[in-house]
Amino acid sequence: MDTGAKLTLLALVAGGFLMFSNKTARLADQPRGIRNHNPGNIRHGDNWQGMADNQRDPSFITFIQPEYGIRAMARILKSYKRRGVDTVAEIIATWAPPIENDTHAYINHVAHKLNVHPDTPIEQGRYPELIAAIIHHENGVQPYSYSVISAGVAMA
Repeated sequence: MDTGAKLTLLALVAGGFLMFSNKTARLADQPRGIRNHNPGNIRHGDNWQGMADNQRDPSFITFIQPEYGIRAMARILKSYKRRGVDTVAEIIATWAPPIENDTHAYINHVAHKLNVHPDTPIEQGRYPELIAAIIHHENGVQPYSYSVISAGVAMA
């Protein structure tokens, strides 16, 4: 590994940069959910912990760091679980209703990422994996390390 790669890897682990195709990328060039530190693309409506003072996006919340966006995702998933919404198909149909999404494709993508059938209940211990799959589908990329996702889930 060359010195530049080591520095990039260290920056990624520290959470300072996002990495795509072995290069660090500017936040401004990233998908909306990544730019907003809201990788689940949660819409305005609730007053979430960690919301940025400046809500520059008219549709989606901007968080101060990705862990807070991931925390919000985990809290939403926990609220679904309390209502009995716990399979991949039920979770994604609730998260991304067909009125504005190709929900069937979304369900299949997430189930494939988790290597489960869409009707498989997902336990809370698998939320980091589930959240990573949702992030990937919502943004076309999943740039966060396991430690960033786990930190957000632990904050929930």
